[in-house]
This record gives sequence, structure tokens and C-alpha cells, in this order.
Amino acid sequence: MISPFRRLMLVSLLLLSCMAACTKPEEKFINTDLTGLDYAKDFALTDQNGKARTLADFKGKAVVIFFGYTQCPDVCPTTMAEMAEVMKQLSDLANQVQVLFVTVDPERDTQALLAAYVPNFDKRFLGLYGDQAATEKVAKEFKVFYQKVPGKTATSYSVDHTAGSYVFDKEGRIRLFLRHGQGPEPITHDLKILLK
Repeated sequence: MISPFRRLMLVSLLLLSCMAACTKPEEKFINTDLTGLDYAKDFALTDQNGKARTLADFKGKAVVIFFGYTQCPDVCPTTMAEMAEVMKQLSDLANQVQVLFVTVDPERDTQALLAAYVPNFDKRFLGLYGDQAATEKVAKEFKVFYQKVPGKTATSYSVDHTAGSYVFDKEGRIRLFLRHGQGPEPITHDLKILLK
């Protein structure tokens, strides 16, 4: 005969094992987790509407920041189109996400040009720019590489630049680095985890 104490222990162990089996495994990010890193803390730039912006302006939303330029022939338009598709996949959750396009070509990417280019992908997207000094400062803070590559004329240059994007949580903390060219599904997956 089993003692009441042993019976209680067995029932407790059985309950604990059932609870462990029923607990969902923690979802993991597909992209590079940057949680806890100490850079990419802020920026001071102007948006396509002429408004001064910092990261704090978007508190309460997940923020995706991509560095590019409007005359970019490949990486920039494909990244922006990919993010537009992510917003569609997020459906109602997309209202909790802000996508920012930061130009690394301040000579050519004027406020008017950014206002014509960036919202074509999604009307909620914002283009950000600064002068040469502000661009260098934000690139250094975010550890973003960019370099002008001469073209046939003085104005036909291209710009080599970092192709990935950064993601910040609703509190403005850096959380993810998104690799270029992976398609929208892994990004949607990670943003859904971040928005929970």
C-alpha cells in the first residue's frame, strides 16, 4: 500500500510533467539577435516632410531602419519592396511598425526626392536625410559602411553600402539585424515575436 505522502508526491510529479509537456517552446528569432548590444542608440535627421526626427519619436512602435539611396539600382528597391510585403503580411500589426529609409547619398537625395521615392513602397514609410556631417555621424553610430564609387560623370556615381536593416523594439532598444535578400517571411516571423 502506498502512503499518502508518496501518493501526493507521485501526483505532484505527474502534474509537473504534464505542465512541462504543455508549455510551448520559446519562439526564436530567425535573424541576428542584437539584444543587449551598445550601439545604434539614436540619430538626429530630418524626414521627407521636413520634420526633425530622433529614434524617440517612434517609441511605442517597432522600428526598421535601412540605409540606402534613391538611385540605388538593386539592393535598395528590393529591400523596400520586401518591407512593403512584410507590412502586408503583418496586416493589423503593421500599424505598430515604422520603416525608416536613411539616405547615404545626401548630395543627391533631397527632401523632395525622398518624398517622391520612399512612400511609393508604402505610404507609412519615412525617408530620412541629413547633411554630410549628420550622415557620417549616424553611419558611425550604426556601424554602417558606405562609400561613393565614381561614375562616368561627377553626378553619375553609385554608393556601396551595408545591405542589411536594423530593428528596434517598442522601447527603442536595438534587437535585430535583418539580412538582405531573405524574403519577407523570416522578417514577418521575427517582427511578430517582437510585437508580442
